[in-house]
Amino acid sequence: MYSLKTEHSFDSAHFLSGYEGKCSNIHGHRWRVIIEVYGENVDSVGQTRGMIVDFGTLKNQVRAEADALDHGLIIEKGTLKEKTLEVLNEEGFKIIEVDFRPTAENFAKYFYDKFKAMGYSVKEAVVYETPNNCASYSEV
Repeated sequence: MYSLKTEHSFDSAHFLSGYEGKCSNIHGHRWRVIIEVYGENVDSVGQTRGMIVDFGTLKNQVRAEADALDHGLIIEKGTLKEKTLEVLNEEGFKIIEVDFRPTAENFAKYFYDKFKAMGYSVKEAVVYETPNNCASYSEV
């Protein structure tokens, strides 16, 4: 079995609604996303001969997904008052609403599902919230 890993980082803020502790406040992270894809065989012809996927393509797609979240406030839908959202948007802040609590665990599954939907055979998605703490998601 062959596998490839690539990673990219982004900086953003979040908070955990309903959490009792420091993480209930808005705070920021340097998030690090690692995507590992796999394949039983390498291509035998064409530009990708000897590869399971083009590293450049995979790397660019990981970067694009991470960059979409960069320098924003990531919030779970329904956790801020409409007036608060309205004011933040009026001020021009980048607000990213997601359908899940923005934890490292949920982001690992989010990235796993994104890349699986792109057609990759994803072995694992790992998301570091801090340099020493990460969560991963895999189905294999």
